[in-house]
Amino acid sequence: MALLWIAGARAILAAIALQSCSVFTCCEASRTSGKGSAGSSREQPPSSLERVKRGWVWNQFFVVEEYTGTEPLYVGKIHTDSDEGEGNIKYTISGEGAGSIFIIDELTGDIHATERLDREEKAFYTLRAQARDRLSNDPLEPESEFVIKVQDINDSEPKFLEGPYIGSVAELSPVGTSVMKVTASDADDPTYGSSARVVYSVLDGEKFFTVDRHTGIIMTAVADLDRETQDRYELVVKATDMAGQMGGLSGSTTVTIVITDVNDNPPRFPQKMYQFSVSEGAPVGTPVGRVIATDTDMGENTDMSYLVKEGGDLFKVTTDVETQEAVVSIKKLLDFETKRTHNVVVEAVNKHVDPRFVDLGTFHDQTIVRVSVTDIDEPPIFQPANGAIMEVQEDAKVGALVGVVTARDPDVKNKPIRFSIDRMTDQEMIFHIDPDSGAITLGKILDRETAGWHNITVKAVEADNYTMASQSSVSIRILDVNDNPPELATPYEASICEDAKPGQLIHTISVVDRDEPQTGHRFYFTLAPEASSNRYFTLWDVKDNTAGIRTQRSGFNRHEQNVYFLPILVVDSGPPSLSSTGTLTIHVCGCDTDGAIQSCNATAYVMSAALSPGALIALLVCILILIVLVLLILTLKRHRKGQRMAEDEEDMRDNVIKYNDEGGGEQDTQAYDMSALRNLYDFPEAKSCDSGTDIRSLPQWIQANRAGGSSEGAAAAADFSLFKGYIRKKVEQADADLSVPPYDSFQTYAFEGTSSPALSLSSIHTLSTTSEQDFSYLSDWGPRFRQLAGYYAPGNPEEEGS
Repeated sequence: MALLWIAGARAILAAIALQSCSVFTCCEASRTSGKGSAGSSREQPPSSLERVKRGWVWNQFFVVEEYTGTEPLYVGKIHTDSDEGEGNIKYTISGEGAGSIFIIDELTGDIHATERLDREEKAFYTLRAQARDRLSNDPLEPESEFVIKVQDINDSEPKFLEGPYIGSVAELSPVGTSVMKVTASDADDPTYGSSARVVYSVLDGEKFFTVDRHTGIIMTAVADLDRETQDRYELVVKATDMAGQMGGLSGSTTVTIVITDVNDNPPRFPQKMYQFSVSEGAPVGTPVGRVIATDTDMGENTDMSYLVKEGGDLFKVTTDVETQEAVVSIKKLLDFETKRTHNVVVEAVNKHVDPRFVDLGTFHDQTIVRVSVTDIDEPPIFQPANGAIMEVQEDAKVGALVGVVTARDPDVKNKPIRFSIDRMTDQEMIFHIDPDSGAITLGKILDRETAGWHNITVKAVEADNYTMASQSSVSIRILDVNDNPPELATPYEASICEDAKPGQLIHTISVVDRDEPQTGHRFYFTLAPEASSNRYFTLWDVKDNTAGIRTQRSGFNRHEQNVYFLPILVVDSGPPSLSSTGTLTIHVCGCDTDGAIQSCNATAYVMSAALSPGALIALLVCILILIVLVLLILTLKRHRKGQRMAEDEEDMRDNVIKYNDEGGGEQDTQAYDMSALRNLYDFPEAKSCDSGTDIRSLPQWIQANRAGGSSEGAAAAADFSLFKGYIRKKVEQADADLSVPPYDSFQTYAFEGTSSPALSLSSIHTLSTTSEQDFSYLSDWGPRFRQLAGYYAPGNPEEEGS
């Protein structure tokens, strides 16, 4: 049964492999490690001098995805040409899925898949094969890598990943106009079969739109799409794989197509005539009335402009951009006595006319606006009515005449007029006006550079009726005189390379002048007197109100001097001629071979040859201040060092140290008791400390007693009460001194202590006594112990006598 299943599986795999790999033997030959195929190497055995390298031989491996059988699926066989079928070779695999998804027969090299695979999750597996000797487990061939590909089946339907879609198309578009493109993706293998070949079709809405079968581009199917009738359409587009063949899987999505507007409808006035009235005293710009034309389009296609076809000499029309209304206003003052009724023809025109739809009709409409003028008592009228322009010299004296304004009463009575200046427009009271004649004079000195124009308002009223008033603007221009010197336009800075050539143009400068002569500016450039003798740069007057700076020499060195200041004198043409001096800062920079600047330092250098006396005095004062500061710092440091030394000398610490306790030695296994050091001797309390030997001379006194060698001196040395009194006195002195820290101690080395119960370990004492031990063996220990053996050798009577 197993043999029949394997044969069937092999037949299925052979049928599938016809599309990807023609014959197993071809793949087998391609995997051999020799230069030719495995068969050719067997047919033509190599000569005795040629060595044949063994290689791998196996089929190309494919496995069908979504296998639902109950037994492992046969994948293929790996084989080495060293396998002669005797069963002495063991095959193993490693890598992705080895041992879990894929298993191998160690004897035959057959590979089986034990799990259900999905190509959409993983398309191939990379493994490594190894052939080993079954007895020694030694590798017979180098490990080789192979790939198991998962063969695709049609198990994934097309999906519109970006749906639902929203597109748009203009109304009245011709048939076949592209609207948008929809795309469906299929997870199946696009390189194998037709599983991933998708075709498109329209399920709902095919009357108005079509879709390209292969590209998914949606196009219009009719040419009379009208936004005003229907502004959107809902489509259902289906995508089918297997190129639309029977058994293919499909998916669908919704596409919303919005019909956008075009300007295919003209504007229309609801009425053919409108009537308004206005007073003859209404000022220019007064709105008379509003009319509007309607347009069934939307957006910018409804934007329209209005024109005055008749009556445009007295009236004007403007368009309100928010409401799209035509605002009819007064263009000139109206006069009831001259004409009482005016007819204005207003025309509405679309702003954005589409030439494709011109043949649908005219895209404009007209209406008549009738304006009736009512009579009122009129105020004075200025002549000229739109204001006056006057001129006056900048250096004019106070009281000089600027100009005269005139006004008249338009009524028949022609009443006298009184003039005044609106001080809100002349708060500094620079100008005055004669109330009867209207003559304007200067009240203050003028400055054109502060204000080149002065705009004032002049009022005119009837002498016996101040309610009849009018006003007019008067613009006064201040004519310039040359009272400002020219200046450099900016604080110019330039950069040059260290290897700049003589005559090289490094910068061009220009100037500004606040004055405005009527004949135009003319400036002259020269180097300032203090820089006229410099050897580095020259100035070239271009004669067009600019000047160029050129190098006069070569070989600049930015480490010696990296900044130059070049003073430049600029003179205007007057009259009178005025001048000023500006400075051009020139940096010397390091450049590459192409002349590009790499780095510049910022050390300033003035081209003046010597410092002024004031600068020298300031420099000396600074040096003097620095010396005084250094001396003051050194004095403070020395004073603080002396204070620290005095504090260190006062910090005296005394310690009482006893050396008469030798310790327990090696036999002492108990814990060390500190009380043995503190209470080694039980000193009796001293009855009195006022009498006795002076404590300051105690060390000398003990030394004197020891030098006497008397038994009384030895007994006195054992009198510890004397030492206790001495130490107590010192402790009292330390406790009474409030200027020392609380950790004072006292150290004395005048008393050695009593003898130890243990014998002395000193070798010096051993030399001075007779020892029963024989140290003659030390002479046999070599040169290192020769001196020690000499110390312990038996004494020579002759040497002792000597």
